Amino acid sequence: MTFNRRSVLKTLAGAFVLPVFNPISNALSQTTSEWTTYEIVTEVNLESPKGFAETWIPLPLVLDTDYFKTLAIRSEASDPKAISQVYETPNRQARMLWTKWDKSADSHTVKVSMLISTRNRNQTFSTPNPAIKLSKGEQKFWTRGTHYLPVDGIVKSKSIEALAKLPNNASDIDKAKAIYNWVVDNTYRNASTRGCGQGDVKLMLETNNLGGKCADINAVFVALARSAGLPARDVYGIRVADSARGYKSLGKAGDITKAQHCRAEFYAAGYGWIPVDPADVRKVILEETGGLAVTDPRVVAIRDYLFGNWEMNWMAYNYDHDLSLPGSKLGKNGDIPFLMYPQAENTEGRFDSLDPDNFKYKITSRRIG
Repeated sequence: MTFNRRSVLKTLAGAFVLPVFNPISNALSQTTSEWTTYEIVTEVNLESPKGFAETWIPLPLVLDTDYFKTLAIRSEASDPKAISQVYETPNRQARMLWTKWDKSADSHTVKVSMLISTRNRNQTFSTPNPAIKLSKGEQKFWTRGTHYLPVDGIVKSKSIEALAKLPNNASDIDKAKAIYNWVVDNTYRNASTRGCGQGDVKLMLETNNLGGKCADINAVFVALARSAGLPARDVYGIRVADSARGYKSLGKAGDITKAQHCRAEFYAAGYGWIPVDPADVRKVILEETGGLAVTDPRVVAIRDYLFGNWEMNWMAYNYDHDLSLPGSKLGKNGDIPFLMYPQAENTEGRFDSLDPDNFKYKITSRRIG
């Protein structure tokens, strides 16, 4: 993997830009029966004093995958002098729609429509292909520590604990499965956690407070995996449809303003990136039909399924951690742990991204093919 060390800026003029076309029917012709197509619309309407403001709206993955692809992106702003740009982070792990209004602006509304296609991920652990492996640079990148995802100290200790019963010659799959089970068994979903949590793994482990939501629980998996030398990453996104597997807690359609959800992946030589989601196991335990026992057949089934599989009623945004928002007047003090919610600032400061009722943003989803 070669990372582009320069940020990428693309100016939008209200037209679809990925690729350049307009009719939705053209996009649908690019999909097959395995793929499902959705239109996701994010609209931000800042009730802001006249003058300067800017917003950052998460966009889908920069690069297409074998389970997700972006067909088109279109934006429009109410003020003709507003400038909207697609900004990619220097390592291309995230992109966003960055919109700016100058001091003369009276209206601060921007809308971005995203056309995406998804298909379910189902990993089989058959004979590995030796050609499937990461480069040394990729291995280093995906096992590195970050501010919220350290790989030393207590994180290393817990990783060793999770792997303690494995033989020395355990495979990458065996190691990841042991960490996955440790996370499911030792964490819990805390309904009072704001948003999706912060993903501050060191704090969680040091305080022995392993409650949280998806960005917390799946971050524990990622940090422990990296500490064990397994490449791993969070995948930030949002639910876009109801679950077809019969779990009411694992889907959302229509108004998805509060349906953000983080998932995780690890890399196994011979197989590639493998999907997991221990956080959704804990979500089912807490929320499905008023709560379920760990031994309930529905929990056992989803626990087995979410090691190696994702139901793709979900849109992937990005993989990035510890982001700096371009142009933010807060500088490094305005860095965010991840980009899964719209962000905005005006002359009075940063809006609360976890308060869409007062921030005034809405995200909707509809299936179109």
